[in-house]
Amino acid sequence: MKIKGSVALVTGANRGLGAAFARALLAGGAAKVYAAARNPASITQPGVVPVPLDVTKPDQVAALARDLKDVTLLVNNAGIFEAGPLLAPNAEQALLRQIETNAVGPLRLVQALAPVLAANGGGAVVNMLSVLSWLTIANVSGTYSASKAAAWALSNALRQELKGQGTALLSVHAGFIDTDMASGVQMPKTSPDEVARRAFQALEAGESEVLVDDITRNVRAGFGATPAVYLGAGA
Repeated sequence: MKIKGSVALVTGANRGLGAAFARALLAGGAAKVYAAARNPASITQPGVVPVPLDVTKPDQVAALARDLKDVTLLVNNAGIFEAGPLLAPNAEQALLRQIETNAVGPLRLVQALAPVLAANGGGAVVNMLSVLSWLTIANVSGTYSASKAAAWALSNALRQELKGQGTALLSVHAGFIDTDMASGVQMPKTSPDEVARRAFQALEAGESEVLVDDITRNVRAGFGATPAVYLGAGA
């Protein structure tokens, strides 16, 4: 999959990583970039085509798939994060909201746009995941990690199903990214532009998964440790 000449749809494109994906696509020579957000008026990136989209609204997803018949690249970036312990009274609702946005939303987009991608020669899907697909932070990321773990599993299954129509799927795992979502985190962060650059570099290289930073690579390598890194301290 080449960025140059592609027609891309980026969800959650009004700020942070989504805006960085849009910038990287334009810099890479994409023929057109649809930038989707709940409020398209919030999209200020020159050169993109703003479109309205709430990934939790099936009718909006269907309308987008009906209207954007030239898409060859889908970047599933939209996501939410709600911190808190799993034993909190509101944890169930927080989990449902995040699964709806972070896991069901990308699935919904792939289902709707798969025929469009197939008609345009196959193309590709980029699913933005997280190191927290594999790891939890006690009392903080339980519900978010569950939603991203579900998104990872769905991505792995979709990759196999899409192969038959010639559509590639790239999973992008990253640790802390220097965006509003991680503004309160006092740890090393990767710039959103660097995440976008590495993601599209991996896509053009034909990779199925890219681990953007050291923390993600270390956690992935720790799957074979004893105890496994995902079991947590003192396991």
